[in-house]
Amino acid sequence: MEIFANLGVFLAVYGPAILLGYLLGSIPFGLVITKLAGLGDIRAIGSGNIGATNVLRTGRKDLALATLLLDAGKAGLAYFVCIWSAALYAGQYTSDFTPGYYHSLGLIGGAAAFVGHCYPVWLKFKGGKGVATYIGLLVAALWQVGLAFGAVWLLTAAIFRMSSFAALVATLAVPVIAYFINPLGDDWIVFGALAVLIYWRHRANIQRIIAGTEPKIGSKKKAAEPPPESTG
Repeated sequence: MEIFANLGVFLAVYGPAILLGYLLGSIPFGLVITKLAGLGDIRAIGSGNIGATNVLRTGRKDLALATLLLDAGKAGLAYFVCIWSAALYAGQYTSDFTPGYYHSLGLIGGAAAFVGHCYPVWLKFKGGKGVATYIGLLVAALWQVGLAFGAVWLLTAAIFRMSSFAALVATLAVPVIAYFINPLGDDWIVFGALAVLIYWRHRANIQRIIAGTEPKIGSKKKAAEPPPESTG
C-alpha cells in the first residue's frame, strides 16, 4: 500500500507538470509552419520528419530556423512554466526568485515536452528526433551544459562532417558534463535518460554511420538514394 501512496504523491506533485510539458512538446511546429506557408504537409517530403532539418529541404531557411527555435523553446518554456506555476501556487515567487527546490519539477516538465515532441498524440505518436527540444531543456535547466553541447557538436561536425553523428556525440557527452557540474543534482540522470531516447530515435542514422552511408554536411545525395531521417 505504501507504493501506491507514494505513487499518488508523485502524480499529485509531478502529474500536472508532465501533462503540461507533454502538451507543449507535442505541438508540431514544423508541420504547422509549413502548412501556414502554403508548402503542404512536411511529412510528404524528404525524410518525412517534422523537425527543422526536413523543413530546410523546402528551401525556406527562415521557416527552418523558426522551427528550430520553436521546437527548442517548447522544453525551455515547459521548464520555466512548471517552476513559476509551482512557486506562485506556494506563494514563494518573488522578483529575485531562483528555481531551487522547484528545479526538479521543471526538469520533469521539460522532459515531458521532449517526449511529446518525439511522440505527439496529434500525429499518432510519430514526431521528431528530439535534438532541438533536448537543447532547449539543456539551456533552460543548466545553460553551461547547453553551451557544452554546442561546442562538442561544432567540433565533431567540423571533423567528421556529419550532423547526426555530431548530435549523437554531443548527446553522449551531456550527462557526463552535467554530472561534473552538479553531481548531487538529478540533471545528469534526466539528461541521460533522454539521451537514451535520442539514440533510439536515431537508430537508422546509427546504422548508416556504421555502414559508411550517412550523408555528410554539404554533400549532395544521389537522385535514387532515399533521403535519411534527420534530426528534429
